[in-house]
This record gives sequence, structure tokens and C-alpha cells, in this order.
Amino acid sequence: MPAQTEPRGGFNFGWNYGEFGWNTGTDANWLRLGRFGFHLSAKSRAVATPPASPAAGDTYIVPAGATDAWAGLEGRVVVWVPGTPAGAWADATPRLGWVAYVEDEEVLTAYKAAGWSAGVAI
Repeated sequence: MPAQTEPRGGFNFGWNYGEFGWNTGTDANWLRLGRFGFHLSAKSRAVATPPASPAAGDTYIVPAGATDAWAGLEGRVVVWVPGTPAGAWADATPRLGWVAYVEDEEVLTAYKAAGWSAGVAI
């Protein structure tokens, strides 16, 4: 069977999801690790409406006032996961200490009890 590659982290799983009778929870954990577990980089934290044509792995920090598929996800990290026939936004609640590079601002930001920090210019 062809290997699956998680688009955000680039992990090559070496199996199709659900192959070998593995629990779907195991696959979900691997996908979550690839999407949110390391070297977090977000395209923006100012875009409140999901882009019309996201690429696999596109990542955003959802700002206040988000709309459409991001409504109610303010402060969370979302990653576009392609699919058949349509893709979906996977989201995660950041934990204290998560650090992300915000590409359009060129800053490193950390997640604190009060939310994402202003960031440090890079």
C-alpha cells in the first residue's frame, strides 16, 4: 500500500490510514503531532475568513471576529487538510508555552494565559 504523508509536518507514515487494523485514534494522534506538534509556523493571525483555495498544510492562528468555518475558533490554530471530495480545517487549542512563527508579521509569538503574545521580531 502507498504511504501517507501528513502535509503540514511532512511525516511519512508508511501505511494508509487505518491499515493493519490499527485503531483510527492512533492515526489521528500521528496526524495531530504532524500538524501541531513541532516548529509551528502560521501564515497569519490577522485573517478572519478562511481562504477560498488553501494549500495542503496552510496554517493560521484564528483572530477575534472569525467567520465561516473558523467561527468560534478564535485563538486556536487551524491547518488545512486536503481530502476527497473536499478538505477541512483541523484545529487545536494551543497550550501554555506553544511558540509559533507568524509569517506575515515575521515574529515569534508565545501562547500565554492571556492568549498569544505580541511577538518578537525576527
